[in-house]
Amino acid sequence: MMSSDWRIATAAPDRDPVTAYLGLGSNVGDRGTNLAAALRRIAVQVEVLDLSSVWESEPVGWTSQASFWNLVVRARTQDPPASLLMAMKQIEADIGRTPTFVNGPREIDIDLLLYDDIVLHTGSLDVPHPRMLTRAFVLRPLIELEPDIQVTGTGRTARDHLEHGGPFERAFRLFPAGTLVEGIA
Repeated sequence: MMSSDWRIATAAPDRDPVTAYLGLGSNVGDRGTNLAAALRRIAVQVEVLDLSSVWESEPVGWTSQASFWNLVVRARTQDPPASLLMAMKQIEADIGRTPTFVNGPREIDIDLLLYDDIVLHTGSLDVPHPRMLTRAFVLRPLIELEPDIQVTGTGRTARDHLEHGGPFERAFRLFPAGTLVEGIA
């Protein structure tokens, strides 16, 4: 078990917990080990409620790289969105993510997909995640966790976006994410 040293942002004790969805991906090194390390650290930061299966997807953008393993985490948190994102970026750095280029290979990527029912656009954070509606590797595991989830600000479900959007990259369910780490969700 990780120590509480991994907790980056301090939750406001008077703030009600909200549900947030995080998207994780890895295509450098041992993808399973990278995802498991991220999940262990995330579980110290937030209460993990559920994990999707692990999905394998084709890279988007720069296609001359290894395929990705992706999953979605449903979590409960008291951290404000910006603090939660900052904590996820610290986890990425701790695992060894090195900057490359847009859509380039990465050891770990953790995105804040949805946060409660808010729409937020700042210079450093957009919620819902601005590209989630064009990514099967986000929509499929999100629908797996919450089949009728509404995407805040769109008036549509994630399933509707998947069925009427696209074209999408191929994404295939591999195995339950719980097999990567025990006792997370």
